[in-house]
Amino acid sequence: MPRKKTFDKLKTEQPEIRKNPELLREIVQQELLPYVHIKYAGALVLGPYYRNATPAQRDAYFAAFKDYLAQVYGQALAMYEGQEYRIEPAKPFADKSNLTIRVTIIDKNGRPPVRLDFQWRKNSKTGEWQAYDMIAEGVSMITTKQNEWSDILSAKGVDGLTKQLEISAKTPITLDEKK
Repeated sequence: MPRKKTFDKLKTEQPEIRKNPELLREIVQQELLPYVHIKYAGALVLGPYYRNATPAQRDAYFAAFKDYLAQVYGQALAMYEGQEYRIEPAKPFADKSNLTIRVTIIDKNGRPPVRLDFQWRKNSKTGEWQAYDMIAEGVSMITTKQNEWSDILSAKGVDGLTKQLEISAKTPITLDEKK
């Protein structure tokens, strides 16, 4: 699990990230996405549309979803400027195949702490633990994306959503300069 390593890399790479925020996309691809269960998370987001998608549609969607996550997580990490963080011990679910890892980000400027709960699941094929959802301040990314993308899915299907994700994934990562 990536945990501390990712935040350490973000801290040491800050000068380069400030010059080229697109480095965050690379950090996400190298440090985080290998630990994300793309297919499980992506299937959860699609809900009933997953069952009706062809294998080719699923493959295209998962590739677009992965690129989309690299952009979204990279953009989210653009807000990280060396704040302190606390990683709590994992809390397993009763079935022991799922667990939650809570990360609390503490801002030095007095803003309220941000609580992130990462949902992990043991991959039934590989036996590896992989993240599939991030819950920020009680709001699930999976649920949010299901709601956000339901209109696109009902109007344009999986192909329409895949095209939208491909476009969104190309959005440049920018630094939030608002202080």
